[in-house]
Amino acid sequence: FSALIKKINADVSSQFTIHVGDIKNGANTCSDERFLSVKKLFDEFTQALVYTPGDNEWTDCHRKNNGAYEPQERLTKIRELFFKQKNSFGKRTIPLEHQPSVQPEFSAYIENTRWIQNDVLFVTLHQVGSNNNKDPDIVGAISEFQLRNKANMAWLQSAFQLAKQRQSQAIVIAMQSDSFDAYIPKDSGYTEFNTTIAQLSREFDKPVLIIQGDSHRYVLNQPFKDSRGVVSNLWRLVVPGANLVEAVQITINTDASN
Repeated sequence: FSALIKKINADVSSQFTIHVGDIKNGANTCSDERFLSVKKLFDEFTQALVYTPGDNEWTDCHRKNNGAYEPQERLTKIRELFFKQKNSFGKRTIPLEHQPSVQPEFSAYIENTRWIQNDVLFVTLHQVGSNNNKDPDIVGAISEFQLRNKANMAWLQSAFQLAKQRQSQAIVIAMQSDSFDAYIPKDSGYTEFNTTIAQLSREFDKPVLIIQGDSHRYVLNQPFKDSRGVVSNLWRLVVPGANLVEAVQITINTDASN
């Protein structure tokens, strides 16, 4: 990761970086010390670094090899360490708008952020792998999922409303989950998201890019559908991860016809 940061810093065209979660692997302990070591690396970025949490940081921390932590206690710690500040990480920070400042009824969800750059709206959404924590075998998980999913859907709606008001040329939404992962159980934690993003994107009728992680293999596709078929202005990028510590460089050209 340190080598990757140096490579990104050396690229003068890089304006900012988005980290879509899993700041540790699925077998390491979820200790405060490990979290703090990653936070220190985040500030090595010359340009801004915006982070959204992954399942390895909290939902999976109940595993013995993760330290047998209580997942929601780890989520509280992640929020405390990474999201109390208003700006991004990095040496040249960018100001972020957090969900509670726009929607006070969702005061817990300080990790949901957004910012506008060059007429493009960027949004982070706290939606994670492990079926979005919709797990009946973990005490409190279903309730946590339901409350966070409600906040996420409200944040999505608000983002598209803002994009229309500001006449944004495109929307980029980043999260950790792969909402089409082959291992998602029948009772999916992503059904409402997949339906909602398809509907909102169809109505927006300008380019929308969803950035996801979790499954860690590079994918660029158009899996979102509604009653009219594939939503043609909506694309999904799954970035590499796990043992393949790489970044995907994205260039947005708002002067292009599509």
